[in-house]
Amino acid sequence: MHPDFQRAGFLTAATSRAGTPPDAGFEVAFAGRSNAGKSSAINRICHQRGLARTSRTPGRTQQLVFFRLDDERRLVDLPGYGFAKVSLAVKAGWQALMEDYLRRRQCLQGLVVVMDIRHPLTDIDRHMLAWGRAAELPMLLLLTKADKLKRGAQQRQAAEVHRRLAELEAGQGQRAEVAVEVFSAENGLGVARVQARLGDWLGLAAR
Repeated sequence: MHPDFQRAGFLTAATSRAGTPPDAGFEVAFAGRSNAGKSSAINRICHQRGLARTSRTPGRTQQLVFFRLDDERRLVDLPGYGFAKVSLAVKAGWQALMEDYLRRRQCLQGLVVVMDIRHPLTDIDRHMLAWGRAAELPMLLLLTKADKLKRGAQQRQAAEVHRRLAELEAGQGQRAEVAVEVFSAENGLGVARVQARLGDWLGLAAR
């Protein structure tokens, strides 16, 4: 158990930048397709079952949801994208909210982009990566549901993601700090390594 993450608790939820906590301290945000296992990943990282809501109905997270680690540090669950059965106008609102948050939030230290290891780097995932690059954020691609694949297949998928990222960077003429981690909320694969990276972003190691 990692005590800093185990202490995580719900702080607030916001539907606009005006409703967010003061822009101070350290934050790490989680983004991902509605069926990529984002809530399950947050729960596993924080050693809790019900911290982030999980549902069989994709798209349930429709706000910026803030979880407090301590007075200075927060995790942020961004609205799930891709499969939510809502109007285009509502989806456009979520997109505007996320883009505004990623571009303007000064205390944001890093972005975790959650994607199913079996279906990585979809068009909308790449769009999220572009937002992260535009905001000059370090990013972590979390390849979830790795327990669905054997070890060899996990390694091949991770290598393919690295290859495609290199192609994207070459095509855009820029390099960004993007790490890749194979992860499973089911059996805990990758949890300690992810916690260590988040701890660096959140300044936990310096305490």
